[in-house]
Amino acid sequence: MAILVDQNTKVLVQGITGRQGSFHTKLMLDYGTKILAGVTPGKAGQTVHGIPVFDSVFDALEKFPEINTSIVFVPANFATDAIFEAIEANIKLIVVITERIPMHDAVKFVNYAKIKGITIIGPNCPGIISPPYSKVGIMPAHIFKEGRIGIISRSGTLTYEVAYKMSKFNFGISTAVGIGGDAIIGTDFIEIYNMFLEDKYTDAVVLIGEIGGDLEERFANYYSKLNNKKPVVAFIAGKSAPEGKRMGHAGAIVSMGMGSAKEKIEAFVKAGIKVADKPDEIPKLLNEVLKR
Repeated sequence: MAILVDQNTKVLVQGITGRQGSFHTKLMLDYGTKILAGVTPGKAGQTVHGIPVFDSVFDALEKFPEINTSIVFVPANFATDAIFEAIEANIKLIVVITERIPMHDAVKFVNYAKIKGITIIGPNCPGIISPPYSKVGIMPAHIFKEGRIGIISRSGTLTYEVAYKMSKFNFGISTAVGIGGDAIIGTDFIEIYNMFLEDKYTDAVVLIGEIGGDLEERFANYYSKLNNKKPVVAFIAGKSAPEGKRMGHAGAIVSMGMGSAKEKIEAFVKAGIKVADKPDEIPKLLNEVLKR
């Protein structure tokens, strides 16, 4: 079926009256996502694409207690308060699209969410899509076809490119999760992969990493120790990036030889994970690991 979002996902849009919030609310509604309410302080009583707007998350939940997911389009200066409000309201899944949230703020709300048993995807992420049931994010939905391959990615645009390449070879998606490109994120490769392990409708996983940090290395080490696993095909972006230079995402920085594409690829190969040299090779590698 799917992980994280499906036909039972009931969504609240925080920052719904802003330009991005309004624009993507319309696209999510067009996809069939069940959006019940929006929140922008001081804008209660308005509607956006037919969705009622409330002053606070708690006001929205009083009217729609079945809400179980929030997507955050609130500007960076105010996003942390919005995320804490959603956590306090005990919304179980919070997707944070906002970028440029200060790292020390992200540390606080990520740790608080874990204490409360709440899943945060992001910040600085494209969101989640489970075709054809629900899209809680900003990805171009027409690229994602229904199928049995999971995607976990640090890069939004590469997620779209890989999904498009896969669709050309009849590989559809069970769920695609953009975990975010910041140095501090709510949910990592290991946590999402474990969700796919529990999903009987996912046969294999495509992992899209990039330079910087050690998320990929930690996943490779974890994967190598698993007895029961689903096959993984990987791609690492940033092989030509110079050391010490930030490349796009806040988390994409190589420092003192750590977090390089070479290190990540070596870790994957050592763990028995096939690594594509370029996105075009992913369908071929999927055929190999699935023995089609």
